[in-house]
Amino acid sequence: MQRLKSRAQFQAVLAGATVARTAHFALHRCALDLASSAQPLFASDDVWLGAMVPKRWARRAVTRNAIKRQIYSVSAASGAALPRAAHVVRLRAGFDRKEFVSASSDKLKAAVRAELQQLLARAARAPAPAAAPSSSP
Repeated sequence: MQRLKSRAQFQAVLAGATVARTAHFALHRCALDLASSAQPLFASDDVWLGAMVPKRWARRAVTRNAIKRQIYSVSAASGAALPRAAHVVRLRAGFDRKEFVSASSDKLKAAVRAELQQLLARAARAPAPAAAPSSSP
């Protein structure tokens, strides 16, 4: 499993389809188009994954980092279920700070992990992306 690193990679995936949603997360996917240009965004035909945890939904850096660690660990555990494509898991709603007081609490980690497993199970049932048609004659 490869990690998304550049802004262009994230933008390309976010422009793709949203394949699964839960109460707090959304999973975006786009097909790998390795032959489209001289320097493709995705260098290998593998599962690519990125995590977006906006400051709007998780104000403290410790919370954002804890959620990102959960995203990468849960997806690595179920990496075989994801098709060979580029994926971005995006936090789309905040977790209630009154219920989850500490960012490192086991309660928050368990809630995030359970919801991510649900998200990835929904994404595994979604159809795999079709590669973009090449424009060569």
